[in-house]
Amino acid sequence: MMSRQAFLCSLGSLYLSLLFVFLLMDVYARPANNSALKEKPADSKDENEILPPDHLNGVKMEMDGHLNKEFHQEVFLGKEMEEFEEDSEPRKNRKKLMVIFSKVDINNDKKIGAKEMQRWIMEKTDEHFQEAVEENKMHFRAVDPDGDGHVSWDEYKIKFLASKGFNEKEIAEKIRNNEELKIDEETQEVLDNLKDRWYQADNPPPDLLLNEEEFLSFLHPEHSRGMLKFMVKEIIRDLDQDGDKKLTLSEFISLPVGTVENQQAQDIDDDWVKDRRKEFEEVIDANHDGIVTTEELEEYMDPMNEYNALNEAKQMIAVADENQNHHLELEEILKYSEYFTGSKLMDYARNVHEEF
Repeated sequence: MMSRQAFLCSLGSLYLSLLFVFLLMDVYARPANNSALKEKPADSKDENEILPPDHLNGVKMEMDGHLNKEFHQEVFLGKEMEEFEEDSEPRKNRKKLMVIFSKVDINNDKKIGAKEMQRWIMEKTDEHFQEAVEENKMHFRAVDPDGDGHVSWDEYKIKFLASKGFNEKEIAEKIRNNEELKIDEETQEVLDNLKDRWYQADNPPPDLLLNEEEFLSFLHPEHSRGMLKFMVKEIIRDLDQDGDKKLTLSEFISLPVGTVENQQAQDIDDDWVKDRRKEFEEVIDANHDGIVTTEELEEYMDPMNEYNALNEAKQMIAVADENQNHHLELEEILKYSEYFTGSKLMDYARNVHEEF
């Protein structure tokens, strides 16, 4: 069985792709090599144009029930997140972070308060939504070859399988003739999960045809209230062990099941449980009764919830607020840069003043 340490490492690699993945679904899984319909794998960029992304920017919990470890960085940096690379020159990263600090500090008092951080988080979240809308237009054109303004499940299925390395023309012909497709079990499971999500994105009256707006819900459910409810339902279904459609702390910290092989793995395991316990008790369980309901989880997952954005702002400030004045100075953000950007900025104290 995979250790918890190996599992967490694999999560890190998955983050390099776009937005979120369904429970037990690996959208980048390749069909079996012995398929008669296989051809050269599609270019990864083209793949991302038609496949639902596997990571949800600006959302605290992913579809598989795991906490989004990059959430703080995503809501603080927005589109600038990719600019902060671990191997980048620290001086350049400091300058970028200083620019962001000045943008958040709208009253120019050289410190960031909770309201300023809340405004910034909401701005970055809206930025993500607008970007998703623009990208969706391109993605929709890629899966709507006849340009009729609607995408059928079969049209999408053909493009999806082509991105997995199947021969698009042969797949299209077999679907048109209602012939059996020789698809490996893993890819078929992905298709089944995608079709479930397709149904959820198909607004009444259901016709299994998605227009551009419905396709946006399919790719970015975080911006659709109906799909948000579906996401929460799926998360609870997977974590709820007693079937009461609610989550207790023990249920919330029981995923994933893993084995501890050594002390290092034990430390990672303990940190993982500690993080989930804190998130459950301090954030998700709004009324602190030890039970998380569907409604509480929906509020927690909603990226446009202003109250949650304010709570998040306060939490982010608390992490780096060394002088306990309930604000963030530039020196504090630079010192805790890894939390905000994922990038370690060395010698922050020595260099911060020379940058002004």
